[in-house]
Formats: sequence, C-alpha cells, structure tokens
Amino acid sequence: MLAIRTRRRKAVVLATAAVLAGLTAPSLTASPATATTTTATTNTATTNTDYDDTYYKDAIGKTGASLKSSLHTIISDQTKLSYSAVWDALKATDEDPDNSGNVILLYSGVSRSKSLNGGDTGDWNREHVWAKSHGDFGTSTGPGTDIHHLRPSDVRVNSVRGNKDFDNGGSAVSEGGGSLTDSDSFEPRDAVKGDVARMIFYMAVRYEGGDGFADLEVNGQVGNGSNPYIGKLSVLKAWNDEDPPDAFEEHRNQVVYDDYQHNRNPFIDHPEWVESIW
Repeated sequence: MLAIRTRRRKAVVLATAAVLAGLTAPSLTASPATATTTTATTNTATTNTDYDDTYYKDAIGKTGASLKSSLHTIISDQTKLSYSAVWDALKATDEDPDNSGNVILLYSGVSRSKSLNGGDTGDWNREHVWAKSHGDFGTSTGPGTDIHHLRPSDVRVNSVRGNKDFDNGGSAVSEGGGSLTDSDSFEPRDAVKGDVARMIFYMAVRYEGGDGFADLEVNGQVGNGSNPYIGKLSVLKAWNDEDPPDAFEEHRNQVVYDDYQHNRNPFIDHPEWVESIW
C-alpha cells in the first residue's frame, strides 16, 4: 500500500497544484475566502477513478447496505491521532493555498493565521462537524480525533453552531460567511454545504458501533441531542448534490490519506455513493 500511495501521491499532488494555482486569493479579513468555492471539474474526474482498482476495489459495483459495509471495512483501516495532534494536522489539511501561514475556517470562509489556534475570541478551534455530544464520544481517540470531520472554525461561530443538527433556514450568523441558525439547526454557507454533508456521511459509515464507540447514523430529523444521530438526511443529500467536491476538499482528502490517517472519505471521491447508500 505504501508503494501505491507514493506513486499516487506524485500524480495527485501535481494535478492538485495545477488547480490550486488558479484559485482566487482569499481575504485576510472577515470576508469569506474563495478557496473553498472553486470547482475543479478536471481534477474531480481523476480523483473519482484513481483509487478504484486499488483502495476501493472491494466496493466497486456494490450498492446499498453491501456498499456501506464494504466502505466501512476499507476506511476503518486508519492511523489514529491524539486530540493534541489534531492542531498541527489541521494546519496542514486546511492550509490556505494562497497563504501558507493561514488556514481556511470552515463556516466563515475566513483565512486566519495558523498561530491563532486556541479558545479566545478571534482564535480558531477544532470543530467537530459531527457534534461530539451526538454519541457522547467527546475527544476520545477515534471519532473524537478523526480529522475527516474536524475542521478549523472561528471560536465564536463554532459556539453558535454548538451541537445543532443541520437543516435549512434561520437567521444570519454574525461573521458566519452566510451561515444561518435557529434554535435547533445550523445551515453552513453555500460553498461548504456539500463538504459538511460528505463529512457527516463519512462518519456514519466509519463508526458502526463495532469498535467501542456508538453506531453513528444520519436520520430525518433535527433536535437529536445526545443520541448518536444527526439530521437532516434529506437536506444533507441535497447539499451533497448542490455543492460537489472542489479542489480544496479533494486536496484535503489527499493530505489526510497521504500524511495522517491513511484513509479516505469515499464520498469526496464518489459523491454518487451517497444516493446509492441512502
């Protein structure tokens, strides 16, 4: 697997670098960065098939529960990080392609200095997109430290999201880049709606209850509280369709695979598998 990963890395890094070179430079103020909004159609075609005859070979051709089971087996083979190690990992996975000293914040789209990681106003922290209280896994090594769903987020915006489920509607989140919220749900900005959906679907496949953690599942409601569920399924499926993977998301998936966990988010490589399973 290491030899395959090394060969694939060279090809993907070159292709990704070419795409990222054309991205518009994101703002260094509170305005949303554009690095997460550019769709790289040529790179998507490559990424969708690049691992089909190796990494995904046992899943190709399957659908429904059989596909979900195969993907679970494949992506469960991973290197696990400590919660403290997540800080440095996010500085690499979410690096601003136009400013290597910054990261792109998930919900607001702001480009912020890597050094401003912490818990104070103006800092960025480690957002669990699958809220850690949904299944009560906290920051335990495993789902609590899985960087496929941990992303840099502005401290205050992260607090507004809290552990709310995902749905459409609500009032504008101040400096949230277009995100909305109400009493029981959160709607991220348009440019990352698909990213959020694919992270949620990854978690529902990766954590099936067989490794000491809760069986995480996506359901059709909001207000799930501490239950191991997150909704709203119909909305997340729509977001996956409306906001396909872009160059930033694909590059992030590759960095996680090459340098950190050595597993992939299959729904970034094959967004159509969401409909096949759910």
